[in-house]
Amino acid sequence: MRGQWRFHRHVRGVVDLSAPDARGAVVVAAAGRLLEGASGGAPAGFAPGYAAPPGLEPYIVRSSGRAVPGAGCRFAAGAIYALRLEHGDGVTEVTAAGRVSRLARLPRSGLENGLAFDATGRFGHRLLVTATANALTSVFAVDCRGRTELITRSAPRVEGGLVVAPAGFGRFSGELIAPDERSGRLYAIDQRGRVRLLARSGLPHGPDTGVESEGFVPARFANALVADRRTPRNHHPGDDQILTLSRSALAAAGGRPGALLAVTEGGARTIAVDCGRTCRVSHVADGPAIAHVEGHIVFR
Repeated sequence: MRGQWRFHRHVRGVVDLSAPDARGAVVVAAAGRLLEGASGGAPAGFAPGYAAPPGLEPYIVRSSGRAVPGAGCRFAAGAIYALRLEHGDGVTEVTAAGRVSRLARLPRSGLENGLAFDATGRFGHRLLVTATANALTSVFAVDCRGRTELITRSAPRVEGGLVVAPAGFGRFSGELIAPDERSGRLYAIDQRGRVRLLARSGLPHGPDTGVESEGFVPARFANALVADRRTPRNHHPGDDQILTLSRSALAAAGGRPGALLAVTEGGARTIAVDCGRTCRVSHVADGPAIAHVEGHIVFR
């Protein structure tokens, strides 16, 4: 039996969520601001010095806190990194204390549309950022000093809640996993820029429709969370809310720890992808038909 994404909390302009910190607090990117909410509490203001253009998609990730080999530094513990979509492309750093600065400026390569931390080390524990122009995506790796390396300029069109596959995810372990809403495909990109097809989602696809958000199921969690952004005049108009899927509902549908979850932008249809020697795709959950899902899937 498939699980069901359900209403958790209304947040005006919600577009992405960070992984929780040690207290269980999640940072929410919404209406050009950052909010912070602990489990059961309403999100409150965080980092008043931060602002992004309302209506755009400044996706966020929480710092890995890891040292970068050869860089002589580590990413600040508890910091939030956001796509910088005005005043020069790049990445904004927001420390746990709320201080805001530019981490990196990226070469102009199209619209920045995804970021993920490498926790495995295959990309040197750096922050990975994508930018898409026409049908091609550039992938950059950014270290803790803001130094940037181009990984590839010729990946397929991808965007959304990117993730790096953990150890144990078959032959794709340590690779950047990126969805393409238009084709419904999931791609794996390695540190040399080589691209392989991970899986076809088997779900409806097209602009504002296909797979958009991703997350790997951890061993321990209570609920998965994802942003459902209000998008007027869209076939899936959304409702400015955070959606939740319980651990028990996901497990009952076959979503096991270590699996990749991928959710469609339209309707929050959800697959679990298990990869060993081969990859198996299972349709494990659905959401409200009007849902307009953005950003990362997070677990707490």
